[in-house]
Amino acid sequence: MNREQILALPSMPAVGSSYPKGPYRFINREYMIITYESDAAAIRAILPEPLQPAPGNLIAYEFMKMPDSSGFGAYSESGMVIPALLNGEEISFISQMYLDDEPPISGGREVWGFPKKFANPKLEVVHDTLTGTLKYAGQQVAMGTMTYKQENLLVHFNASDHTSCDPKIIEKKLGKKSCNLKLIPHVDGTLAIAQLVSYNMTDITVKGAWAGPAQLHLIPHVNAPVADLPVKRILGGSHFIADMTLPYGKVEVDYLK
Repeated sequence: MNREQILALPSMPAVGSSYPKGPYRFINREYMIITYESDAAAIRAILPEPLQPAPGNLIAYEFMKMPDSSGFGAYSESGMVIPALLNGEEISFISQMYLDDEPPISGGREVWGFPKKFANPKLEVVHDTLTGTLKYAGQQVAMGTMTYKQENLLVHFNASDHTSCDPKIIEKKLGKKSCNLKLIPHVDGTLAIAQLVSYNMTDITVKGAWAGPAQLHLIPHVNAPVADLPVKRILGGSHFIADMTLPYGKVEVDYLK
């Protein structure tokens, strides 16, 4: 390969690249999000500067199913999102993510700095219950459950509730700025990239949205430390299906400068 051919490659490996160039379109992306109050000190310890905790000490624990993702295929995901403030702006900080598919793990880490690791998440309907589970190294570390489609948010909503809102508000939440801590080393082991990066989902269409009671159980695990943000009080659950596009992002803070 010559220099021009090398620079035109979308990703590693050069033969059989892990993922193509973006942006990336998601069709029928399904979420179950359980919102809960956690420990203020634990949240503060995880957030990188200059981020500040948002009022309420809330965590959004997510189980997701992506059946149609351009360039990435079909996979499931589970993770934790921390509402935070960046220079006074409300943003979402992505703290932990666990997936069962290599391309979005590689692409997510290398391009946007998503904190992705390989695991076995699942989102499914079991009889009358929407059920999310996460196993890491064969051990269950999270289980979330929610009533199935009992409150249809397309016909009823409560904008003051953290788990129940107009689909337009869901679109706004999905399109809100999200931030990741991107850390990539040089070949000599020192950090080549140490950045706080941001992105916004675009072209969002909510196809269905529901709310209801929910429960969440987190189990301590050294390599999947979801339980480090303990559950103090559960506010409820939201369940929705949407199409959206993940574009490229930008650098908010370069810690090496």
